[in-house]
Amino acid sequence: MASYDVNPAAVAHARDLSDKRQYVLDSDWGEVQPDAAAQNAFLERHTWEEYAAWHLGLTEGANDETKARYAFVYGDFRRLHRSGLIACVYRASEWRHKDVELAAHDLLQQLDRVSG
Repeated sequence: MASYDVNPAAVAHARDLSDKRQYVLDSDWGEVQPDAAAQNAFLERHTWEEYAAWHLGLTEGANDETKARYAFVYGDFRRLHRSGLIACVYRASEWRHKDVELAAHDLLQQLDRVSG
C-alpha cells in the first residue's frame, strides 16, 4: 500500500479558497471529481505546481511531475468542494493515512466555520 505525506501547498491553497469563498457546499463528488481527461486538460494549461496544489497527499517514492505523485484531490480545479474534503477524510481514514485524514478534517472544519 502506498504511503503519503501531507502536501502543505495544497493545505494552504484549500484554506485560501475557503477564505475567498471559492467553494461548493453541496455537490455529488462522484459527478464533479476531476477524471483523467479533466486532469490532462488542466495540465495542458497549468504547471505541475498548480496541479499539486489541488491534492492533499504526496505519494512517497513517486517522482515529482507525475500524476502518481499526487493523491487526495479535493476540488474541481476551480473551486473547493465540501464533498471532496469529505471524500478525502473518508478515503484517508479507510486506509489509515492519518496525517492526510487530519489535514482534510481540519480543512472541512474551517470550511464549515467560514460558510456558516
